[in-house]
Amino acid sequence: MSLEQRIVRLEALEAIRQLKHRYLNACDLKQVDSIRDCFAEGEVLIDYGPLGTFRERESFVALYRELACHDSVIDLHHGANPEIELLSATEASARWALWYFNIDANSGATRQLGGFYQDRYRLTGSGWKIVETRFSAHSQTSGQCWQLLGSRISRYPDREQSSLLQKPEPFSQHCRWSVNGR
Repeated sequence: MSLEQRIVRLEALEAIRQLKHRYLNACDLKQVDSIRDCFAEGEVLIDYGPLGTFRERESFVALYRELACHDSVIDLHHGANPEIELLSATEASARWALWYFNIDANSGATRQLGGFYQDRYRLTGSGWKIVETRFSAHSQTSGQCWQLLGSRISRYPDREQSSLLQKPEPFSQHCRWSVNGR
């Protein structure tokens, strides 16, 4: 493999990493247009198990908007351990580990999810795009955020430590989260 071919390969791998990072960050920041732009136009396959299977990006984006685009929904997507394989100059596949944490600031409900994405990518006129993504969960836990606070948390210097041992009513008054600068 020539130096030029190696550079092209490295640039493709990095572009795919950046695409997946852009997608995960857009999900956390609730940037719907950026989420849409990570997927190819036309027919795609988005299989998120119990959330549904989608054959084009618009129906997935509509569900995302309905479920996640609320100030009280706080999501953290952490993708790691990519195994990216270039199948050709314009096709690639990858497996990514995901650690996901969700908080509903209104109720204090939390959910942690672990699993794997299996993706396929295609190089288009506007760069690398996701053409297929399947998520398989391998672990999930849920609970109430007030249970997680306990006596170990001291991020609230204006509150007495003992008050953190009681369930806050409502939760959103005691957690200082910001979504899109709000």
